[in-house]
Amino acid sequence: MARADRLERLEIRRADMEAEYTAALLAALRVTAAGKAGLFDHKPDRSTRAAIAPVIAELQELADAIDDARERLALPEFTLHREFLAARGKPSPQAVGEPKQAQAWLQRLEPGG
Repeated sequence: MARADRLERLEIRRADMEAEYTAALLAALRVTAAGKAGLFDHKPDRSTRAAIAPVIAELQELADAIDDARERLALPEFTLHREFLAARGKPSPQAVGEPKQAQAWLQRLEPGG
């Protein structure tokens, strides 16, 4: 019974961490959609990277904890963070700007979006 209780508590914690990650990502996306660049690292310069570094670090820390919990629960990996990381970096010449990219992510992630 103790093992089942631990697993149940871990599952609740995992769900809470995933909700926290999603809320943090949505908040960052809203800021980016409003015009503050940096989240997607399209124009890598030191000051922009330094400004967004705490947000990226928080998301990474949460994703690491989520992946650890998912591994212990024998669940598939948390793909949202990997998708976000894959969307970062130098864009192709035809890519939309960061605000439009953030808006597309918001439409995908927000309820009713």
